[in-house]
Amino acid sequence: MPKRNLPRTMPSAVQEVSISLGERSYTIAIGGGLLADPTSYGGLPKASAALIVSNTTVAPLYAQGLRDALAPHYAAVHEVLLPDGEEHKTWQTLQAIFDTLLERECDRKTVLFALGGGVVGDMTGFAAACYMRGVPFVQVPTTLLSQVDSSVGGKTGINHPLGKNMVGAFYQPQRVVCDLDVLRTLPAREFSAGLAEVIKYGPIADMQFFEWLEQNMDALMAQQSGALAHAVRRSCEIKAAVVGQDERESGLRAILNFGHTFGHAIEAGMGYGAWLHGEGVGAGMVMAAELSCRLKLVDPAFVARLTALIRRAGLPTRAPVLDGADNAGRYLQLMRVDKKSEAGEIRFVLIDGPGQAVVRSAPDADVRAVIDTCCGGN
Repeated sequence: MPKRNLPRTMPSAVQEVSISLGERSYTIAIGGGLLADPTSYGGLPKASAALIVSNTTVAPLYAQGLRDALAPHYAAVHEVLLPDGEEHKTWQTLQAIFDTLLERECDRKTVLFALGGGVVGDMTGFAAACYMRGVPFVQVPTTLLSQVDSSVGGKTGINHPLGKNMVGAFYQPQRVVCDLDVLRTLPAREFSAGLAEVIKYGPIADMQFFEWLEQNMDALMAQQSGALAHAVRRSCEIKAAVVGQDERESGLRAILNFGHTFGHAIEAGMGYGAWLHGEGVGAGMVMAAELSCRLKLVDPAFVARLTALIRRAGLPTRAPVLDGADNAGRYLQLMRVDKKSEAGEIRFVLIDGPGQAVVRSAPDADVRAVIDTCCGGN
């Protein structure tokens, strides 16, 4: 549960990162005190109504502040609350958003505001993409993971029992508002889960950032404002650069899934919600690095270095056993329904030398060996 509510603060200096996608371009605003500041929402598409989509955990903390900030811009501000948790990222929960939109007679200009973490953001974006074949939406992410990853880039969707995020659409928000102050209410486990998505950017794109993380992980764990602002901004800059070149993941953007093929298998195999997404990605990055080493793309020293950083972030570095009889077989089965798989062949994001990533397949024997090496224990 969140630790405490925060008093409303004056907005600090705002940093902006631009996503360049032609007519779908938008900005990511990063700073303190942004969520409850009416100026954060100026210049959005004109509409008579807005709908805040949040969940039962986040809404008591921040929904009223967002309502007040939106009041100068919209004649009516509606709200729908979803149950909290990855296990609720389903068609049934999505239907609640459509029900509210229709019950409130919302038109195609209504703006949706996703107030919450990655689950709320993904479902709100998917609802916006579908309702009347597309209405505007804004991301107001309240977790570190959503601020540095899921709120940026326009991936929306829901889970299927056989695979994570297997039903969805590419649909860009009008704006992303990252209020760093809200991160203070995150439980330690949720904050660490977000650090997984921060850490991934170093090995795939920027070893200077990786080195900065090694030097500043203690400051990040203490949520020092300067370190936090830099980590969020640099993560968004890297993602913005990648998305700007490959919006629909036809090539380069796939590198952002480093650790996710193994991580998604952990989430699906354990049951959604048992492991947080970032926890699966943390252990998944270790497994992907081990596979990279086994294929002679990196040396063992790099794997040890990455593992140590993930551990310092409070994340698991060992994956769970999903099947006592044939654990590797269960992982392979789950990974074959990953979105990156092609014709039944699993595609992994591997480290092709520190700071560079490649998407490629690997022999099942090597994958099995990595799973056997990385699963179980602490």
